[in-house]
Amino acid sequence: MEYDNKLVLAPMVRVGTLPFRLLAAQYGADITYGEEIIDHRLVKCERRINELLGSTDFVEKGTESVVFRTCSQEKNRVVCQLGTSDAVRALTAAQLVCKDVAAVDINMGCPKSFSISGGMGAALLKKPELIQDILTTLRRNLDTPVTCKIRLLQSSNDTVELARRIEKTGVSALAVHGRKVPDRPRDPAKWSEIADVVAALSIPVIANGDVLEYADIQRIKAATGASSVMIARGALLNASIFSPEGKVSYEDVKREYLRKCILWDNDIKSTKHTIKEMIIRNSCLELPEGKAVNRSESMADLAQLYGEEEYYKFINQTR
Repeated sequence: MEYDNKLVLAPMVRVGTLPFRLLAAQYGADITYGEEIIDHRLVKCERRINELLGSTDFVEKGTESVVFRTCSQEKNRVVCQLGTSDAVRALTAAQLVCKDVAAVDINMGCPKSFSISGGMGAALLKKPELIQDILTTLRRNLDTPVTCKIRLLQSSNDTVELARRIEKTGVSALAVHGRKVPDRPRDPAKWSEIADVVAALSIPVIANGDVLEYADIQRIKAATGASSVMIARGALLNASIFSPEGKVSYEDVKREYLRKCILWDNDIKSTKHTIKEMIIRNSCLELPEGKAVNRSESMADLAQLYGEEEYYKFINQTR
């Protein structure tokens, strides 16, 4: 995995499943992060080859839920992001998936209560020794590249100090979200503080925050000096943000996403969640389309809503 001059799909809970990752890659994303997977859950999974779909599934024993699905088409670009607070458990989880992904990333930036309460995500930012233990353990025992994603700390000096400590563990790259834990999406990302991290490190830094248009990619690169750019909200707004040829119609992108969900038998709840996130960023859930998505109970319902009935029938007939 190379991290210089790359466009990266950010990890997004319930969004970064196989169909959305392949959608982003289709439009130009070089690296695609899966949604954060909690190590406690992944270690309960077994690896299965899904002959029907042509995918590799990590299925939770007992519940038969697919926790992570990937395929050969994305093997050289997909990153499995783990939520963890324990080095040994992180290694056990990473060893299960490492042969099927391009890299393993540790989430050190999620500010949500479910993550922080478990000592994961942004809670790790206050525990540099634990960060070092987790990353060093993974680096010593995996051939797969290891990275992590952090948020800004209280001061730029604190962020730089932590970033230098992370670099010494031997990680391949560091993603920096240009907001602090208390910040909300409406608060502007602090690109200048990402620049301080870039200047202090020799490994690639992936800049993240406030990239909503293709033009913003060059703007954040110029402002931070970062070699690569990670995009979250901009990709939900329109996944073709990654394309240098210009954006594709939002309606076309949405239908292409649905077709990929049908093809890869994506979970209906995840599919509805992602489509609703797209709608929220482009219009309003209270309009007829949003209400119809809410009422949909199956992939067949969504296919009918978006005029993809024939595609849905064709895929299911050929399985």
